[in-house]
Amino acid sequence: MFLRLFIVGIVANVLSGCLGLPKGVHPVNDFELERYLGKWYEIARLDHSFERGLDRVTAEYSLRKDGGIQVVNKGFSVENKDWKEIKGKAYFVRDSDEGYLKVSFFGPFYGSYVVFDLDIDYQYAFVSGVNTSYLWLLARTPTVSEALLERFIRTANDLGFETDRLIFLNQID
Repeated sequence: MFLRLFIVGIVANVLSGCLGLPKGVHPVNDFELERYLGKWYEIARLDHSFERGLDRVTAEYSLRKDGGIQVVNKGFSVENKDWKEIKGKAYFVRDSDEGYLKVSFFGPFYGSYVVFDLDIDYQYAFVSGVNTSYLWLLARTPTVSEALLERFIRTANDLGFETDRLIFLNQID
C-alpha cells in the first residue's frame, strides 16, 4: 500500500512540476478571460523545439464546453513552405481572475502559461512558461511599436530571461 501511495505521489509531483512559475514572475490579477479570447499574433519568443522554424505564428483562444479554453496554434514552416497547426486545451491553475493557466497539447501533460503583463485594452501580453526558457510577446496586431518591444525586452531581462536569444517573428505574408 505504501509503495502505491509513494508511486502516485511521485507521478503527481512530476505531472504538476511543469506548473510552476519562474522566480519573480507574477501572474496578472483582474484577468478577464472573455477579453483575452480570440486571435493573438506571436511577435517574439525564445526558441524551443515545438515552434522551431515557424514564422507567422498565431494563437487563437475560445471557450470549450467543459469550461476550459480551446487553444489553436498555427505557424508557417519556412523550410517546408506549409502551415502547421496544433490544438490544445487550457484551464486556470488557481482563480479565474488570475492570468495563470495550464495548457496541454499532449494528453495528460500540462505546462504553465503565465500572463505576467497585459495592457488594459488586452492588445498585448507578456507570457512565460514554467521557467525562464519559455517567453512570448503576443499582440492583437501583426506588429507592435518599438517602445513596446523595448519594454518587453527590458522587463524580461530584469526577470532573468535570456533576451539576447529572442526570435522576432515575421508576421507579413
